[in-house]
Amino acid sequence: MADVRIQTLGCRLNQIESEAAARLFTDAQFSVCLQEVSASAKEDPSTKLVIINTCAVTLKAEQKARRLIRLILKKFYNAAVLVTGCYAQLSRAQIVQIDERIIVLGGQVKSRLAKVPQLLKRFTDDKGVFDIPGFILAVNEQVVQLPVAKPDFPEDSFKLSTTSLLAHSRASLKIQDGCNNNCSYCTIHIARGHSVSLDVNTALERVIALEKSGYDEVVLTTINIAQYKGRLVQGSLEECTKETWLDFTGLLEYLLAHTSKINFRISSLYPEVVTEEFCRVISDSRVRPHFHISVQSGSNNILKAMNRHYGREEVLAACKKLRASKPQAFIACDIITGFPGETDQDFEQTLELCRECNFAWIHAFPFSERPGTPACSMRPKIPQSVSGQRAKQLTQLAIQNKIKYIQGFAGKELSAVVEKKISLRDGKYIYHCMTQNFIHCELESDSELKPNEAVIVRLKGPLVDRIKKGGEIEAITEYIHTIY
Repeated sequence: MADVRIQTLGCRLNQIESEAAARLFTDAQFSVCLQEVSASAKEDPSTKLVIINTCAVTLKAEQKARRLIRLILKKFYNAAVLVTGCYAQLSRAQIVQIDERIIVLGGQVKSRLAKVPQLLKRFTDDKGVFDIPGFILAVNEQVVQLPVAKPDFPEDSFKLSTTSLLAHSRASLKIQDGCNNNCSYCTIHIARGHSVSLDVNTALERVIALEKSGYDEVVLTTINIAQYKGRLVQGSLEECTKETWLDFTGLLEYLLAHTSKINFRISSLYPEVVTEEFCRVISDSRVRPHFHISVQSGSNNILKAMNRHYGREEVLAACKKLRASKPQAFIACDIITGFPGETDQDFEQTLELCRECNFAWIHAFPFSERPGTPACSMRPKIPQSVSGQRAKQLTQLAIQNKIKYIQGFAGKELSAVVEKKISLRDGKYIYHCMTQNFIHCELESDSELKPNEAVIVRLKGPLVDRIKKGGEIEAITEYIHTIY
């Protein structure tokens, strides 16, 4: 039972923002639950508010959001339901028609969630009785309908931040939001608005706060890392005596220079970010050897049609540079199959690129048409059966590569972070941990460990069947010692 529930769909940025929103409500003395609600969950009449932080990256993501909204309305029949995120930004009119208990707060003004806890408190009396009609009206008038100062830009984008997490063991820091690109298939630049960057001084303050709170690592999270441009001032932000502007490489170098212990993980890379200077900076041992490259296709023809600003040659060069800097790095990628006009030859070029880059994982998914994008009018359309089969072929390659990658670390010691306790088995504690190079492992220990605890483990080998079935746990490790 909880006063407030928060459901999160989609990207890591959404997860960060949901954690920060949860902290706002706990600070206002409300009980909060971030656990995923399933169809088998019991109905709970005590919940006052459910926030659904949505995604709209594909048609399936939107369908999942609609199913979740209807499930929440059924399970929490006395609650107001506040829908925010990218789907809320793009499809407000469609969402409000679902039920009168729904409030729609566009993703670009998601920071206004900070105003909601006090309104929830105002409309809950001393006996705990909740005035839901009054609350919905007040949120719409005092939060949703406020004028937008700068249309098409995320409003106060970095307000939702916290150093105390309820549902995650590893910290994340949002340093950039929005996108100035116009990829022909994508609506994220519409949903999240133009690119904005967290200033360097505030980024450092937040990383130091996480370090002092005991976090072993922080994931630097963006929508488009190539568009990070952060302001660095000497003196206070209010009384600036000198200012410079840093790209992501400059930011990472600055954070490494002004912290001593915390490790850094990069959420997603574009090939053009991987310069010689970038590789020099990431050679630091506190940068995790794990990189996820936004590739999308191995065909220059398709990349051009997608309006991506790189070619297959840049992807190959980026992988080569990353491995020169971090020889045993886990390098993964995204691939879209079945983009309009993708021929068998185009797909073979994608397969060839993935083999040559030897990606440890490939997140392959069929093209999903987004209304209003240029790709909608592109021809010829590729049958879903073809795009689905191509995605399966890439996933089979990804499974082979991941098994081979993990086998390469059998018997080796790796640093890892404890995620959560799974069970107690034969008198031993069983944990889910994640290694420095992004291998999700089962960890057996005689002693009890805490979430976010940094440990050294010895990897025994891959769990082949689980990897083939898409399971979260991919390998077995044994506990060596805790890192102090």
